[in-house]
Amino acid sequence: MKTLQNEVLKIMVDERGAELKSITALSDGTEYLFNSDPLWWKYSSPVLFPIIGKVSGGKYRAEGREFELGQHGFARTSYFWLVDASEDTLSFALESNAATLAVYPYRFRFEISFKLVGNEIKVFWSVVNTDNKEIYFSIGAHPAICCPISYRENFNDCYLKFNRAEKASRIPLAANGLLTHDRIPTLDGTELDLNYELFKDDAIIFDDLKSDEVSVCSRRSSKSLTIRAKNFPYWGFWTPVRGGAPFICIEPWLGHADYEDFTGELKDKEGIIKLSVGDTFETSISFIINN
Repeated sequence: MKTLQNEVLKIMVDERGAELKSITALSDGTEYLFNSDPLWWKYSSPVLFPIIGKVSGGKYRAEGREFELGQHGFARTSYFWLVDASEDTLSFALESNAATLAVYPYRFRFEISFKLVGNEIKVFWSVVNTDNKEIYFSIGAHPAICCPISYRENFNDCYLKFNRAEKASRIPLAANGLLTHDRIPTLDGTELDLNYELFKDDAIIFDDLKSDEVSVCSRRSSKSLTIRAKNFPYWGFWTPVRGGAPFICIEPWLGHADYEDFTGELKDKEGIIKLSVGDTFETSISFIINN
C-alpha cells in the first residue's frame, strides 16, 4: 500500500489493481471512500479494463477466437508496479503477460497515476499499444463513495447532484447482467434522491447524460464528493441489490456490458476503443472533496 498526502488530503493506493483505497480529509479525518468490507463488497475503487460489465456467457470473441473473461476484466485483480513516486504523484504500470494474453489477445502497457492538487485527486489513465496490430478495449472507473459521508446520517438523506439539467432514461439490465434495449425514465433535473429501492434491479446505467460532474451530497450536511469525468458517454450508479450498504458507486465508463443480443467480436462493440500500433490512449477523471 502506498500513501500520498498534501495539506488537505491523504490517499492510499494498493498495488493490487492500482486501486485507490482511501481518501481522508486531514481537517477532521473524514473518510470518503468505502473501506472494502467484504460483507458488502471487496473493492473500494477498482479500474475496469479491458472490458466493462459482463460479456455474454462470460465469453467474447476477438481475432477469430473465443476467450473467457470475468466481469469488468482483469486489471482490478492484477498487480501493478510502482514506476514513480514524487511529492504529489504516484504512478503504477501493468504490462501484458502470459496471464493476460490467455484471456485477452493483445499486448499493452497500462499506466495509472494519482496526483494531489489541493482538494482534488486527479487520476490519469494511459494505454499504450505495444502489439503489432490494432488493439481494442474499454476502460472505466468504479469508485464506491461513502453514503452517507457523515456517520450521523442515512443513505436516504443523500442525493446525486448533476452539473447540468438532465432528462435521462436508464438502460435496464437483464437477469444475466447484460444490457437490454429498453429505457426507463429516471432522471429529470439536476438531482436524484437516493434510496435502496432504486437499485432493486441492479445498476442504474445512462448513455444520454449531458453532465460531466456528479456529486454525492446530503440534505443534512455540507460534505460532498464530486466525480469529474469529461467525454465519458456512459455512467453507471450502483449499490448492492439487497440494500443497506453504506456506499454508492459513481462509474464513468468508456464502454459497457454486452447487449443481450450482441453476437459480434470485441472490435464490433458499441463504445469500444480502437488503438493503432504504437499509439497511446489517454484520459482522466477527478475526485473533488468538498469538506
